[in-house]
Amino acid sequence: MHDKAPLAEYLEHQWAVDGRSQQTKIRTTREHLNVPVDEHATTPPITRRLLAEFLGTALLLIAVVGSGIAAQKLNPDNPGLELLENAIATGAALVAIILAVGALSGAHLNPIVSAVDVFLGGLRLRDLAPYVCAQVAGGIVGVVLANLMFALAPVSVSTHVRSSPNLWLSEVLATFGLLLVIFGLSRTGRASAAPFAVGAYITGAYFFTSSTSFANPAVTLARTLSNTFAGIAPESVPGFIVAQCLGAIVALGALRVLWPSERLRTSAAEAVVPHTAVEAGVIDD
Repeated sequence: MHDKAPLAEYLEHQWAVDGRSQQTKIRTTREHLNVPVDEHATTPPITRRLLAEFLGTALLLIAVVGSGIAAQKLNPDNPGLELLENAIATGAALVAIILAVGALSGAHLNPIVSAVDVFLGGLRLRDLAPYVCAQVAGGIVGVVLANLMFALAPVSVSTHVRSSPNLWLSEVLATFGLLLVIFGLSRTGRASAAPFAVGAYITGAYFFTSSTSFANPAVTLARTLSNTFAGIAPESVPGFIVAQCLGAIVALGALRVLWPSERLRTSAAEAVVPHTAVEAGVIDD
């Protein structure tokens, strides 16, 4: 009989070259050929994944705050146009950022996404705190850099109060929708579309939610440090984060109902984007 392991390795290589959803196909091939699957062997080191989350979140906040400042300068008397410019710039940048760092860390860029991924079996519990710290630190650095780019003080505490029940409800719905998009695509084998779907969702949510869809505790905290168009007053943060956590709980329940937990566990490893190189391995294990 032929040795099945070399055949599996050859097929893995071919799929990596093709740029397809490689980790799922590796698992399928090895199971079909009865070759043991070592899902941890090719996972990037935690330091590389944390750096990817730090840089990705920093770039995201540079896009959010920087485009907000630019829009405010270009259209000081037209808030609708300011919001449109902010939304388009943020959504487009988010697509690029996810594509850039997704193969390393999964491009969570969001503590809520990381926490839900832990519940669904895609991220180790021990990696959650480091992920969150990297995301929060990256967000803070991103805001500082955005402020400096536009010749503002590195830190200026926002006075933009965003605190009312309708805004909290908006954050519940925005977070719920974001998670449904991410993990729904992953579950249905379309994770390669996630960067574009997430960017499109965030762009749209800027307008269809009254809160302009923060949907991210790291982003919410960081945006307190810029008293500009995209800022949020520190006293408004707790309500937003509680609402985002509620949205995550509702989303997790919906995901478990829509797709059974065992099936979710096999697909959550590909959220937010699939890995397309052998050295990337699963997103988070």
